[in-house]
Order: sequence, then structure tokens, then C-alpha cells
Amino acid sequence: MKAYVPILIVFIFVLGFAVTNIVLSHLVGKRKNTRAKLIPYECGMDPVGSAHQRFSVKFYLVAMLFILFDIEAVFLLPWAVVFRDLIQKLSRPFVFLEMMVFVAVLLVGYIYVWKKGLFEWNRS
Repeated sequence: MKAYVPILIVFIFVLGFAVTNIVLSHLVGKRKNTRAKLIPYECGMDPVGSAHQRFSVKFYLVAMLFILFDIEAVFLLPWAVVFRDLIQKLSRPFVFLEMMVFVAVLLVGYIYVWKKGLFEWNRS
């Protein structure tokens, strides 16, 4: 447990700093409500129309593509970091083949979205 004491101290310091800033901001800061401050923020644009509008399917495909390659980075980088430790415990071809299977599954997903035409931005 002694190894976690510095982490706990840093966590308490950060939490105290955040709470102190919020309280000081509330006590010292000016409050001048204007029309611009009271409307919801939507990418710097004034909100116009209904909030329940439909999105294109292409929007969801782009989101899925982002998740696909984001998860690839999440799993590929730690694997690369511990590769030397893994080959000491397991065989080198097994560790490498295991990651190549993972990359192959991601490649299948990439080819799928390519065939669906997701990368053709000019197409409506």
C-alpha cells in the first residue's frame, strides 16, 4: 500500500485544486447574463430548427470507422510496448501471429467501408 500513497496525494491535490478553482470562480467572478451566453452552444452557430433532425447514414459510418481505428490504436500500442516481455514468456511467432490476426480483422473492416464508398466524400 505504501507504493500508492504518492498517487493518493497527487489525486487529493488535483481534486483540491479543481474544487478551489470552481469555488473561487463562483465567489469572485462577474455574472452578466447576455442573450449569447444563455443560448445553447452548437459549434459557434446559433441553434436553428428542431433538435430532433435526422442524420445521414454516412455520419454513422464515419463514427463507426473512427471507433474501428481508435480501438486498433488502443490495442496495438500496448502490444508493441510489451512485445519484448511477451516473447520471453511465449514464442515469438505466436505473439506476432496473434497481432497479425488482429490487424487482418481490422483490414477486413477497412476494406468493407472502402467497398461501401465511405471514402468518396463528393458522393451524395
